[in-house]
Amino acid sequence: MVDPLDGTREFVTGIPEFCVSIGFVENGRPVAGGIYNPATDESFLGSIESGVTYNGKPAQPSQRKTLGGALVLASRSEVKRGEWKPFEGAAFTIRPMGSVAYKLAMVSAGLADVTFTLTPKNEWDVVAGAALVLSAGGFIGTLEGNSLSANRRDPLLSGLLASGPFLKDALLALVKPHVRVAQQA
Repeated sequence: MVDPLDGTREFVTGIPEFCVSIGFVENGRPVAGGIYNPATDESFLGSIESGVTYNGKPAQPSQRKTLGGALVLASRSEVKRGEWKPFEGAAFTIRPMGSVAYKLAMVSAGLADVTFTLTPKNEWDVVAGAALVLSAGGFIGTLEGNSLSANRRDPLLSGLLASGPFLKDALLALVKPHVRVAQQA
């Protein structure tokens, strides 16, 4: 799956948070990905078999065990619409950013601890980043807590969660009260 420009709004406004995203899916599972941000000259490459590299060097996701003090990347658009208000004042730092693929790549390389979205995303927006997070040993799941499955008849996902391997349960608990609200909106 190829997304030649993820983060179109950021690209148009000159914010360096956009990327080219290429992911490979095998039997519904994201298994390899490459994400390149031409504005920052950052490359994230990886596969389930090889792990992840960030700018050519081996990388791994955050090994943080609690959300306290975590850096959580949020959709700039979702923050502007007020969808992240319930998380203000939490024990973690929220940083609004563009491009969901770029946010996932940053989680895969340990440059951020968590990212999630409570709004629907298309598979082509997230497959490469999801493959990177999985290849690095991190957690990827849907809002319902299921594994990400791609190449489905309906490419729209309800939302997405991503973190280092030890934050899965805390992340699921954090978003659970908001999932029903997000799905009804």
